[in-house]
Amino acid sequence: MRSCCVTLVVACAMAGAPLRAQDASNLKKGMVGQWELSTTERSKTCVVTLKGDSSPQGLKLELEPACPKALPFTQAITAWSIKGLDIVRLQDAAGQSVIDFTEVESGIFEGLRTGEGVYILQNLAAARSLTKSMDQMIGDWSVVRGNGRPICGLTLTNTEATPDNFAVFLKPRCDPLVANFAPTVWRLERGELLMISASGETWHFEADDNAQWRRMPDSADPVILVRNN
Repeated sequence: MRSCCVTLVVACAMAGAPLRAQDASNLKKGMVGQWELSTTERSKTCVVTLKGDSSPQGLKLELEPACPKALPFTQAITAWSIKGLDIVRLQDAAGQSVIDFTEVESGIFEGLRTGEGVYILQNLAAARSLTKSMDQMIGDWSVVRGNGRPICGLTLTNTEATPDNFAVFLKPRCDPLVANFAPTVWRLERGELLMISASGETWHFEADDNAQWRRMPDSADPVILVRNN
């Protein structure tokens, strides 16, 4: 009986090994191409081209010339590799990790550098689509309630107020709900529009099917951003 159990354990382990290898292989294939490496708010960006061919340091890659200026730590990156089942490693010439990424959403990877913060690795085409989306946000908006009643007007600008955020200006005679919140900056982050006050309070908005943005969590009397014509 004991012999049968041991045989079963060994068989399971042998069956799992090809699956794990296949997962890593699929991840490697999926990573080959152009990616944007950036801060979480995309105020500093760098294009990285991951290649499938090998070098003595690991898999080959190319960094655009502006990378070291935008993100100084990229100076040490010479290659990339897959570690374990789900870690994408950007590494130095000795094979040591400069930064490790894991997928947090489809096509979006997060990596942490101690003392610096979180960085994002995202498919370049998707990242540039987000830039286009941000450009489309610039301009005048109305804040309305669920019944369509306007309660405030505001302007989203592309003026960088802090390294990660852009200035937002309220128009006169806003409802106390918005006036007391008094957002000063905004940004797009992972599909959400964030408005942040001087005190750090944050309102989260998500796009709905009507090309509007609804404050989350939603409610019976929602707060909605509507683009002015």
